[in-house]
Amino acid sequence: MPLTDTKLRSLSSDGKTVKLADGHGLFIQVAPSGSKLWRMAYRFDGKQKLLAFGAYPAVSLARARELRAEAKVLLAQGIDPNEHAKAEKAAQEALTEHTFAKIAAELIEKLRKEGKAEVTLSKKQWLLDMANAAFGDRPIRAITAADILKPLQKVQAKGNYESARRLRSTIGQVFRFAIATARADNDPTFGLRGALITPKVSHMAAITDWDGFGALLKAIWAYDGGSPSTRAALKLMALLYTRPGELRLALWEEFDLEKAIWTIPAERTKMRREHVKPLPPLAVEILQALKAETGSNYRAFPSAIARDRPISENTLNQALRRMGFDKDQHTSHGFRATASSLLNESGLWNADAIEAELGHVGSDEVRRAYHRARYWDERVKMADWWAADIAGCLTAI
Repeated sequence: MPLTDTKLRSLSSDGKTVKLADGHGLFIQVAPSGSKLWRMAYRFDGKQKLLAFGAYPAVSLARARELRAEAKVLLAQGIDPNEHAKAEKAAQEALTEHTFAKIAAELIEKLRKEGKAEVTLSKKQWLLDMANAAFGDRPIRAITAADILKPLQKVQAKGNYESARRLRSTIGQVFRFAIATARADNDPTFGLRGALITPKVSHMAAITDWDGFGALLKAIWAYDGGSPSTRAALKLMALLYTRPGELRLALWEEFDLEKAIWTIPAERTKMRREHVKPLPPLAVEILQALKAETGSNYRAFPSAIARDRPISENTLNQALRRMGFDKDQHTSHGFRATASSLLNESGLWNADAIEAELGHVGSDEVRRAYHRARYWDERVKMADWWAADIAGCLTAI
């Protein structure tokens, strides 16, 4: 007998589960707690199944019958109502949950857990903030190549060609992550590769001849401006030619001055692997003097303005500018090119040893271990030779 609203309102469970049918598979289930839940029993593909419609009276008797009728239509079309409901729920979630901004935030967190450097994450977040401003609140599946092109062109119009290129690449990384996690089907940035102006490649300015380098060394050792951190960092950049971030962010715990080695942690290296550097006597001497100045701080090169922060790369470059070396002559990153050029030109050292010292060894684990073991002794000798030549430049008339 079909149900009525009067009957439904009067239903009670008496502490037991009660079921009353309305017909054609629809029934109301009264739980011991008193809640009244709509259910529909049906068969699909030879199996008995159950479909939930919600609770009474939020879902009225009339509405429950409408839902039953809709389910019957789906069954007549060979569609499982349960699977159809799941698909609709997923589609709704895609509109509310799977937005570009939320997936981008997940990607950043994934990269952080994988040990990517904070400076790298900050740059990516800066780029993603521009993307989020344009379409961050939109479902990722609804974003088209035309939508992405607009913020790219906005950045490019300011002459920031490299930033526009990096923005496209970072947006593409979010889409590929969404594809891998089954929340997108394609990467619209792929079709935008030819839409942007290709920036002219410009290498970091560097002095690569001994005469010019000698003049730079004398200026650095004579420089009396800036903080002790800045002056020591410039000298060590010349001696050790690491990436500026590897040195600026160094902590005292990384240095073993007795063994004359510096262990740069994996999270701060470009290759994402620990890099051990031999320290020539002159570098140890500079570090010992610096420790007398900054040793109370856990950072080896703290900022003079905020002691809990390191000196910035801009601080090092500004010091070079004050010495008279403009940005087209030499930068803090340029010390790497200087060392690479002059060490290779000397003809005294194995090219692979030079690459290992620069931290350029490839990602293959066996090859990395091979380089570390085979070239360590040569790298120690090379570091001492390089420091001796620097000392010679400083004493030359």
